[in-house]
Amino acid sequence: MYLSSVRPGARSGVVGAIGANVVALGLVSLVTDVSSEMVTAVLPAYLVFGLSLSIAQYGLMDGLYTGVTAVTRLLGGYTADRWRARKTVAGAGYALSAVAKIGLLAAGGSALGVGAAIAADRMGKGVRTAPRDAMITLSAEPAALGRAFGVHRTLDSVGAFLGPLVALAVLAGTAQAYDAIFVVSLCVAVLGVLLLILFVRNSHDDVPAQRPLLKEALGLLSDPRIRRLAYAAILLGLVTVGDGFVYLLIQRWQGLPVLWFPLLAVGTNVSYLLLATPLGAIADRFGRWRVVVGGHVALLAVYLLLAGHRGSWPAAILALALYGAFYAAVDGVLMATASPLLPKRVRTSGLALLQTCQALAYLLSSVIFGLAWQAFGPDRAGFVAAAGVLVALPLAVWWLRSAK
Repeated sequence: MYLSSVRPGARSGVVGAIGANVVALGLVSLVTDVSSEMVTAVLPAYLVFGLSLSIAQYGLMDGLYTGVTAVTRLLGGYTADRWRARKTVAGAGYALSAVAKIGLLAAGGSALGVGAAIAADRMGKGVRTAPRDAMITLSAEPAALGRAFGVHRTLDSVGAFLGPLVALAVLAGTAQAYDAIFVVSLCVAVLGVLLLILFVRNSHDDVPAQRPLLKEALGLLSDPRIRRLAYAAILLGLVTVGDGFVYLLIQRWQGLPVLWFPLLAVGTNVSYLLLATPLGAIADRFGRWRVVVGGHVALLAVYLLLAGHRGSWPAAILALALYGAFYAAVDGVLMATASPLLPKRVRTSGLALLQTCQALAYLLSSVIFGLAWQAFGPDRAGFVAAAGVLVALPLAVWWLRSAK
């Protein structure tokens, strides 16, 4: 098994400058994403078609279970810095997400119960994300951070690619029994936790073991560069709608049967898988802020395609490919942009702070887009989202460039 070759201190061969621990973390994320994407891929269809939620209600729920991570991101980040226990905190987050799958089984057909279980899953994601990303920054060489995050996100996206396919196979084999998806997802999530325990080492920095104070973490925003990055993260988050809306729009274009709904996430994840590592390397070479901006240009194109080309399969495929390119250009690259600016003592807290800004912005964007769709229809809502990106980009470019 490849994981058996991932040893502390390994720095040669294919692993090279990014570090063996990054590969181990990527493999843990791969397995965990199979579990989470099994649920995520079917969730919009399950809520809208299975539980009969309106688009506005779905937008509210999507925003809430994204925004609920805001507090847990900060808590997880600060706790990991305070006790220098990044692996332990990340492991607690992975374990909480696994337990949340039991909540999905217990919820039955209750929209409130499903919402609570998904919120618990997102809280787990919030707790683990910043400590995991901090371990990546401490495992790789500074000049290779874009590549390190690219490799991690590539492995992560392999899991995101496989998860919907597994969900589709389970649905097809069980006469569309969603409970069966939740059971399989739970088993895979437990495997991810075990891999983390056995093969990932806790990354330590070379700074004194003095514990950072809470005010030191919160005081990061006094640095103008970090503050500008936070502004950019908030602004760009406000013009980024949830994945579920993109997939629901395409499903409505084509009249796609609910059974095949998970394939839409596969289309996005194939593009993400192919582009994450190359774009990480490009970001290291030509400037990380340029790649982040390019990703949002791809997002603008997605919104325009969604609003203006109903019924066209080529346009739908192009939209999914561009959507994957957007994630490949933004997800890890933004964290790689921020990492060199953050003191090692509070790096996890700093990454959590930026991720919290994004989470709160996503909450608002999901609610607003759901209401816009309900009030004006999907086409006009798509054009409004595109206009938002077009207006936000110039200011975001200025903030990102000045944060170097």
